Amino acid sequence: MEKALYTAKATAEGGRSGKVSSSDGTLDLNLSMPKSLGGKEEAGATNPEQLFAAGYSACFDSALHLVAQKERKKIESKVTAEVSIGKDGESFGLAVKLNVGINGVTQEEADDLVEKAHQVCPYSKATRGNIDVQLSAELM
Repeated sequence: MEKALYTAKATAEGGRSGKVSSSDGTLDLNLSMPKSLGGKEEAGATNPEQLFAAGYSACFDSALHLVAQKERKKIESKVTAEVSIGKDGESFGLAVKLNVGINGVTQEEADDLVEKAHQVCPYSKATRGNIDVQLSAELM
């Protein structure tokens, strides 16, 4: 990275059953481990996978609109990220499915825009080669 334009700062305490907060106080969330991972899954609490899915979907949607704007395409879109955690040998790994709903273009154009957004999105760049990311574009 040439120059940082923004730095987010968050602190976690207590791991997956603790809490997480941002330095500016915007986020102040309780964490709860999902039942499928052996936790209690408490109401009103989130987990790292939900937080990652929220960040990735928002970032990818922005990248998609940037690419569409450069190609002079007016679109409406909705990105849903499914972040899975599972066993990966002796440790754990992540996988992501990005389901992109898009209006204003043909299916071929939608597929092209989604692939180009995947090349531009900082989250996609960070995960490339590290976790499996599957892309799906569907006209809304």
